[in-house]
Amino acid sequence: MAASSLSSPAASRTPNLKSAPAPSPSPSTRRAAADAASAAAAAAAADSKARFEAYNRLQAAAVAFGEKLPIPEIVAIGGQSDGKSSLLEALLGFRFNVREVEMGTRRPLVLQMVHDPTALEPRCRFQEEDSEEYGSPMVMATAIADLIKQRTESHLRKIQAAVSSKPIVMRAEYAHCPNLTIIDTPGFVLKAKRGEPESTPDEIRSMVKSLATPPHRLVLFLQQSSVEWCSSIWLDTLKEIDPTFRRTMIVISKFDNRLKEFTERWEVDTFLSASGYLGDNIHPFFVALPKDRGTISNEEFRRQICQVDIDVLRHLRDNVKEGFNEEKYGSYIGFSCLRRYLESELQKRYKEAAPATLALLEQRCTEVSMDLTRLDSKLQATSDVSQLRRSAMLHAASICTHLHALLDGAADPAPEIWGKTTEEEQMHSGIGSWPGINMPVKPANSSLKLYGGAAFERVMHEFRCATYSMECPQVSREKVANILLAHAGRGGSSRLTEAAAEIARAAARSWLAPLIDTACDRLAFVLQSLFDLAMERNRSKDSQYHQNVEDMDSYVGFLAALRCSYYKFVKELSKQCKQIVRHHLDSVTSPYSHICYDNDFLSGVGSVANSMSRFNHFTGVTSFDLADSGSALEEAQENLPPRDQQHMTPPNKGNESKEVLRESQLTVPETPSPDLPSDIHGGKKKDNGIPNDGGPRKRQARMAAYTNRNHHNSMISADDMGSKSGSSYSTICAISAQYFAKMREVLIERNVPSALNSGFLTPCRERLFLALGFELFAVSDDKFMDMFVAPGAVDAIQNERQSLLKRKKILLSCLNEFKNISRAL
Repeated sequence: MAASSLSSPAASRTPNLKSAPAPSPSPSTRRAAADAASAAAAAAAADSKARFEAYNRLQAAAVAFGEKLPIPEIVAIGGQSDGKSSLLEALLGFRFNVREVEMGTRRPLVLQMVHDPTALEPRCRFQEEDSEEYGSPMVMATAIADLIKQRTESHLRKIQAAVSSKPIVMRAEYAHCPNLTIIDTPGFVLKAKRGEPESTPDEIRSMVKSLATPPHRLVLFLQQSSVEWCSSIWLDTLKEIDPTFRRTMIVISKFDNRLKEFTERWEVDTFLSASGYLGDNIHPFFVALPKDRGTISNEEFRRQICQVDIDVLRHLRDNVKEGFNEEKYGSYIGFSCLRRYLESELQKRYKEAAPATLALLEQRCTEVSMDLTRLDSKLQATSDVSQLRRSAMLHAASICTHLHALLDGAADPAPEIWGKTTEEEQMHSGIGSWPGINMPVKPANSSLKLYGGAAFERVMHEFRCATYSMECPQVSREKVANILLAHAGRGGSSRLTEAAAEIARAAARSWLAPLIDTACDRLAFVLQSLFDLAMERNRSKDSQYHQNVEDMDSYVGFLAALRCSYYKFVKELSKQCKQIVRHHLDSVTSPYSHICYDNDFLSGVGSVANSMSRFNHFTGVTSFDLADSGSALEEAQENLPPRDQQHMTPPNKGNESKEVLRESQLTVPETPSPDLPSDIHGGKKKDNGIPNDGGPRKRQARMAAYTNRNHHNSMISADDMGSKSGSSYSTICAISAQYFAKMREVLIERNVPSALNSGFLTPCRERLFLALGFELFAVSDDKFMDMFVAPGAVDAIQNERQSLLKRKKILLSCLNEFKNISRAL
């Protein structure tokens, strides 16, 4: 702080000018002037005390209610053992052994000093914790110290910390103390004491900085005189708090320890000026206090303080050659000079801050009144259930209206903030990928942030992309053999076709069902995400349901119940949609479905279907080997004779004919292939596994089979069959893939989109409010009020209301005082 603005006690003298002597005033005039000066001084003192008392009460209210008021205050900071405690005792005018309890190392202490000429003995009262009330007066110094220690330890145990920024407030009324308020802070330390956390020094420094940083607070920085300016440890911390020292008062304590080092005038003036370290306009105070800590009376303590000031000045005048620059530095040496400066500076700040404080008090009183009105409305609502039901129903209707708008298409609130990309939807929903799809699915507009109906349609498109990217899964030869041979045993002319269709149906049920469930879950997530958007729209827009309706944002329980009911509604829709689409899937994959047997479909399959038709009419289907080693062509030719022979060639001979046979050369074999496991036409099996000849009836049956085949399809050569069909396994897999694709197309293009739209969107538009209303409002009054009034909530509201009433009373009292002060200014 620019202390140079203060007038020095050694006023400059003007030269004597020769002039006619003025007539001396009469005794009555002198008495009148003296009385006027006394009256003015008394009025000024009364105004000063009134301001001080008003700020003290305001400060007490701020501490009790946690108010952040820009009250002018002095914050004392410095290193431990730099003399802060001794300075506080000197300002109070009595000792209370504050150094013995080390109060500055744990919690701040707010000392409100009130000059009361009637208080011949100090009266100290402590503000109750979490209250603006003060306790009973305390006189004994030891009792004051013990209470400070007790409150500090109790509070630190409660919060389980080594230090705390919550202050202890002590009001001291005494005839020998000034009107002054100082906040004493924990002293800076370099290392934690034994048993304390290692972080204690950093916690103390952080707490002191937070207390001293607000611009409405003055900083009283103490440093021992034995510390050189160039090696000051805590001066850098002070510069962090107040870089320009505009609101800082620097006090050099224990100045008497440095006096013996001064012998020349320049040495004293150099030290007092602090040249090069504080700036030209910054002048520190130099204070020495009594060192005797013995048991002495308060009067003796004050006498010793005055005596130390006299001794310091005498030493500088008498024991230093040519003395010191008393005109420049005399007003900064001694405790009495510091005391007068602190009191006058704080009063000046009080006076300057009074108008702003008055305006702030009016604002706080208005805010408290609004809070009281809100609590009164809550209390009234707990007794007026019908009004609360009406407000809640209108709020729910408004949310449903906004949900409808979002589904129909809206761009408010901003999609850039509230929307989600496809990747974000997958991450937030917890559904990372589509089951069975190994490649990433990127639908159109996947990088855009969408919500509502747009996001719903994007998920639908993503589902189509995922489904069409899936081919018919590979089926093992064992599965094909189990299905094919079982169908072959039933007889009929379309055994391979039915087997391929059964394989496709099983694949569709196994692989498309998880995709359908995933699509329903993703769509449900999109709908559930709309609740927060509807709430945001409801806050920002004035809809017809929101006019003249009580604000429901404060009823957390009701909003939670509304959200829960909406989520439950969407979850039930998802469950129903899964059942409906599963029903479509079961219908498409049913053996009775004609999808796989439509003439249009079969004619569009191509060469694979033609080959399958030939296999269907071939009687030796059960002789096909589905193992990797054999081909259908070779196995089918086992029952066909060579070109130049009319009898069957054994299959184990290497010279089996591979040439193409004409249709006229085909003959009916006399005996079946020896590789047949059994004769499907009823032949008996010999002991060596070769079936017996069935005789003419068996030959007649085979001829009938070939005649039937020729009736349905033109006869083909064995070589032609091999060139168009390949192995039976590959052929069945190929036709199964065609059947799978047809089933998938019917589901995706015809059934699923309409089912999901009507299952999700239509109920949200038509039945949402009815469903929410039935669950939330079709209940008894007691159950309905459980959403608004939790157990003990009414008592909590009553307690909060009482606290606000007390707070309002204090603030109004302070407001009236500051109005009077402002009028006096």
